[in-house]
Amino acid sequence: MLWNEVISLIRKDIRLELRQRWALNGILLYVFSTVFVTYLAFSGRIDAGPWNALFWIIMLFASVNAASKSFVQENNARQLMYYFLVSPQAVILSKILYNLLLMMVLGLMCYGVFVLFMGSWVVNQALFVVALLLGSSGFAGILTMVAAIAGRSGNNFALMAVLSFPLVLPLLLTLMKVSAAALTPVAFWSHAGNLLVLVLLNALVVVLGWVLFPYLWRD
Repeated sequence: MLWNEVISLIRKDIRLELRQRWALNGILLYVFSTVFVTYLAFSGRIDAGPWNALFWIIMLFASVNAASKSFVQENNARQLMYYFLVSPQAVILSKILYNLLLMMVLGLMCYGVFVLFMGSWVVNQALFVVALLLGSSGFAGILTMVAAIAGRSGNNFALMAVLSFPLVLPLLLTLMKVSAAALTPVAFWSHAGNLLVLVLLNALVVVLGWVLFPYLWRD
């Protein structure tokens, strides 16, 4: 029953996204234009360290923009309808999974555009892709919960930016360590500890959302 509700809510979000394509197109334009400006600033020549840092900075801000609209389109009447029709766990899981799909697409696109303009320093492709997927998952979970809190305060984007930074920072630092290792010829499992930390962070965010969101939803 729960997963039927989650799937129905994800389908609803996808239909709304396709109906309001300006939001997604704006995020994609942001990624493209930011990478292009980076290309102009560095004249297409950049070392591995700055390449890694700039990639995750662009990915972070694109993810914040993508997640900030999670609860914007849910007006009070629609939220009241959800309150009687579905469980709060279904609502938060559907938002996290939808943002996960969105951020995976966004991350792969960001990587593709980055490689197109700035070249690629990635040596271990498998390790980098796994870091990208785990990072997308972590961003989706953390930023969805922060967007829910900001939504209860009138969709205050400044509040979301302030709350999200200290929560995302541990995830971001671990991601940069793993992706920096992927720029060197190392074995995939040489950073198994950091990968495990990323998995645990993702699981912790989902558990916290499962436990805490119903209290926020009732308010």
